[in-house]
Amino acid sequence: MYKKIIYLALFIGVGFVLLQIPFTNIIGSGQNFSFFDFFAPSIGMLLASIWGAISVVIIKTVNVLVSDQSFDTATIIRLFPLALAALYFGAKRFKPLVAAVPLICMIMFILHPEGRQAWFYSLYWLIPMAAIFAKKSLVFNSLGATFTAHALGSVAFLYAFNLPAEVWIALIPIVFLERALFTGGIALSYVIVNSLAI
Repeated sequence: MYKKIIYLALFIGVGFVLLQIPFTNIIGSGQNFSFFDFFAPSIGMLLASIWGAISVVIIKTVNVLVSDQSFDTATIIRLFPLALAALYFGAKRFKPLVAAVPLICMIMFILHPEGRQAWFYSLYWLIPMAAIFAKKSLVFNSLGATFTAHALGSVAFLYAFNLPAEVWIALIPIVFLERALFTGGIALSYVIVNSLAI
């Protein structure tokens, strides 16, 4: 328990710093992905998935308060996808339950009038469900985690901002590259954090 408290304190400190380093813009909002998006899921494995998810929400909330941002719709939406990614990354027995979230997101995406016209965009969210079968693969676990976050974030942005189908269709190749980078970043950050934790 003492070791987990130390890990949590270190994670909060490092996570807060990484949140300040932007990586790329999020289309449809004035927000950015940051290097925290690479780092956050790995804590789900080190602290246990529930504590990892809670700590991600705490860090992002504190960051909003400290940086004097407003809790607008986009900011509130962004509190939860990474927490879900940490849950996915660290889950063992209940991973199929977490992996069902992207399936629910697919249904919700297709039920939306704009999403229905770009239904094939949501096929990306089959990846987290398929990835659970590669139980010991760090790469597949990272891939599942990043697409789980992507599913929740995309559906939330669709319903909150009603982005047109053309935007989702145009995003398909961008998502491929973006999530490939996140997969590599999550896997690498886990290897680094895990080696330091030992």
